[in-house]
Amino acid sequence: MSAEPGSDAAPYVAASVEALVAGATDRVAVHPDDGKSGSSFQTLRIDGVPHFLKVLSADDDWIMRVTGNDSHWELKAWQAGIYAATPPEIDHTIIGMALEGSGSSARLGILMTDCGADLVPPGDATVPLEHHASWLDHMALMHAHFLGWRDDLGLQDHGRRFLFFAPETIAPELEAADVPGPLAVAHQGWGLLPERAPRLDELVREIQGDPQALVDALRTTPMTFVAGDWKLGNVGRRPDGRTVLLDWAYPGEAAPCWDLTWYLSLNRARLPESKEASIERYRSRLEAHGVDTSEWWDRQLRLSLLGMAVCFAWEKAVGDADELAWWERVALDGAELL
Repeated sequence: MSAEPGSDAAPYVAASVEALVAGATDRVAVHPDDGKSGSSFQTLRIDGVPHFLKVLSADDDWIMRVTGNDSHWELKAWQAGIYAATPPEIDHTIIGMALEGSGSSARLGILMTDCGADLVPPGDATVPLEHHASWLDHMALMHAHFLGWRDDLGLQDHGRRFLFFAPETIAPELEAADVPGPLAVAHQGWGLLPERAPRLDELVREIQGDPQALVDALRTTPMTFVAGDWKLGNVGRRPDGRTVLLDWAYPGEAAPCWDLTWYLSLNRARLPESKEASIERYRSRLEAHGVDTSEWWDRQLRLSLLGMAVCFAWEKAVGDADELAWWERVALDGAELL
């Protein structure tokens, strides 16, 4: 049903979610350990083959709401052939999609092959260095492949990325009877930040108030297509070495270092080497894939680290002092470029 990379076949979009899973058997609702957004999930079999179905809408999915996704970016990227154009070393697992309805209640169904056995197991264990190195290599390959890509599809706005968890962004969600766990922690973290890292708090709030200077500064460096959410809950490794990359929930035009610094921020407790070593590893693979970084690397990295601190300073504020101090240092350093 889906288009193979490099083929002329249009990506498969069914008329409805039920048409997307026509003939399915053994349909079972599941609740993945990392599924915290409000979307619904099912395992099922089609022609005896295990598949996985995700259904989401802005009415149900708080991530869509706080990121400003009111037009189902994943479907836009799918229909535009971006998934199909991605290097084959990245397995997005998607078979097809279907959209029902309109407005905030529009439901997007995403049918995938079941890759559960190949995903990173939940927990706190350090991931193997071989896997980590492979993920950074394939991330760099994907960025190199799309380097210079420009968004004419209306995907995630670059400036909005800095505001995902900003206090003003999450405020409406805090009024819910059952506040999503990550947002409750974000609210707590923003409350702690002024005391734990006052200079970082002042800087973060200034940029959240007007991110345009940071957006403009990053746009003086190369842009690419980013999937947007390289957290370990979305990542895996096929037996043949391909990288599984799920949930392209924040796709769009951004700096290559955006995906890298997101990966470092959200996965830091399970990484087998330091952030500095990981950064150098990624850069070396970007160079190996034909990208000359000599003119722009330092500037883009410093600005991306600043942007990531703006996103996740709350998460660092509820964590250990060394990690918070690291992000405060790199954020203040990046701010010198504005």
